[in-house]
Amino acid sequence: AEAVRRMCDAMVHRGPDDHGLRADGPCVLGHRRLSIIDLRPGGAQPMTNEDDTIAIVVNGEIYNFQELRQELEQRGHRFKSRSDSEVVLHLYEEHGVDFLDHLRGMFALALWDGPRRRLVLARDRFGQKPLFYRAGPKVFVFASELGGLVASRVFEKRADLDAIDAFISLQYVPAPMTAYAGVKKLPAGHRLVIENGVVHEPEPYFTLRFDEPREGSVQGLTQELADMLEEAVRIRMVSDVPLGAFLSGGIDSSLIVALMARQSSQPVKTFSVGFTSKDHSELPYAKLVADRYGTDHHEMIVEPDMSSIIPKMVRHYGEPFADSSALPTWYLCEYTRTGVTVALSGDAGDEAFGGYRRYMHSRTARAIRQMPWPLPQMAAGLLTNLPTPQAQEVRDYGERIMQPEYIRFLGLTAPIPHKDRMALYTGEMRERFAEDQMALEFRRLFEASRATDAVNRVIDVDIKTYLSDNIFTKVDIASMAHSLEVRCPLIDQEVMQFAASLPGSMKIRRMTTKYLLRQVAESLLPKKILTRPKQGFGLPIDRWMKEDLAPLSREVLLDRSARERGILDPSAIESLLEKQQRGEPRGFQIWSLMILELWYRECLEA
Repeated sequence: AEAVRRMCDAMVHRGPDDHGLRADGPCVLGHRRLSIIDLRPGGAQPMTNEDDTIAIVVNGEIYNFQELRQELEQRGHRFKSRSDSEVVLHLYEEHGVDFLDHLRGMFALALWDGPRRRLVLARDRFGQKPLFYRAGPKVFVFASELGGLVASRVFEKRADLDAIDAFISLQYVPAPMTAYAGVKKLPAGHRLVIENGVVHEPEPYFTLRFDEPREGSVQGLTQELADMLEEAVRIRMVSDVPLGAFLSGGIDSSLIVALMARQSSQPVKTFSVGFTSKDHSELPYAKLVADRYGTDHHEMIVEPDMSSIIPKMVRHYGEPFADSSALPTWYLCEYTRTGVTVALSGDAGDEAFGGYRRYMHSRTARAIRQMPWPLPQMAAGLLTNLPTPQAQEVRDYGERIMQPEYIRFLGLTAPIPHKDRMALYTGEMRERFAEDQMALEFRRLFEASRATDAVNRVIDVDIKTYLSDNIFTKVDIASMAHSLEVRCPLIDQEVMQFAASLPGSMKIRRMTTKYLLRQVAESLLPKKILTRPKQGFGLPIDRWMKEDLAPLSREVLLDRSARERGILDPSAIESLLEKQQRGEPRGFQIWSLMILELWYRECLEA
């Protein structure tokens, strides 16, 4: 119980409103509560069933809880609260471990069945909510954050070098690995059962189907998607506390705000952040949407205090995480929390409906490779040898056309490819990772995909990796660090399955990304929003690493402890920093390595 109390105290930011602890035999459950549904004491957790034999803790929201409750009450179940979490208890009584099939929401949960001495852990279908665990010889611990798990003090903190290599490649640690040896993430859409002391392997309870193509006209599919999105937004607007939305001015968040405004009797509260660097500000586009729908709009210009904010973020993430958009997301969540407790976002629109250029690249490469020989080699050679200096991106693409699908994907998504890692590593690390482990893993993922076209194959892999391990990690940590709940209508399981059944031509058409989603948005958004180039939420990392952050990166990466760590070759780091100063773009590599070293300092050795 003392260990669980420490774990809860370490995660007070995730639930500042209430806390609870329950011990039953060998199992102790703890919970920190951010009150959203049923603010009364009856909504506190851990919750128990009618005879107190089954207990549960839930992080997240169950959006179909009202319909489920009605069905369960008709079957004789009695409820103590109006909470969405209590529904899960009675579903388990009714369906056993298959209760997960009935949930529509985002969640990480733990359920203890006392009479059966059974513990069930589960994570939502797409990994919006995290769940970490460590299975030791005598004790099994789990938590919503790595910092909470570490606070248990039941295991020794050691770095997992396989996870470190994966992070340096991808800028995030992919599930089921974590940066700590022996600690794992429960993958999205999986459950883990422990019964009578036996820890079973995690097993999937959900798989997105890409092999059941949907047919229909553009008009018919557009209307079908519009209806689904309207419902997905509606069920996420149920809240007993103030609710608003992120508004970046991109298609996805703008569409969510438009659909919220159509269903709200009051002006929707919207929040945007911009940076002093105007070339990275989307505020004018956000204002267009806010004006069109008369939202209660709030915007803030940020000038980051990097030297203090970066170590703080590293501590919250608990393991290395170097997506630069984590910084603006952090500030957006902090600002949004000043006005609301729940915010809707447009996350997952790119992955579901084809918003990234890598999907277009995949489609084009597949088309060229299917041409009669020797035309593919001729096309690749022509693109590779374009003479103008401005055509570097096209030349790079030409080199990738004839590569295997998984190598091309990593070339477009991994900031530090294998050959660059080999140049940065010490001799011992080069020997250990001479074979590219990430290439092997992504080859396996592509071979396992049942998607029927080039665009959907890449989307399938993105959803299983980048979406859950990067996008949702970023949003969960940034939001919960500020006690803010973020809900994502575009990740609704009905919407995602609809999107997975669409052919690639409904996502990428000619040079237009997110084709079908744009059809839905056409009558709802200003034309400038639909035609603007994709900007994303990134930052001018190359400029920062050459100017503002150059002293910090040098101090961190060439510090004595970093030199003695045995991972990175100090002379290779010197060379990397010099290249950046000479104008060669190495900013993202330096940023990733700096985050790694700060994690060692702030988390592993703290």
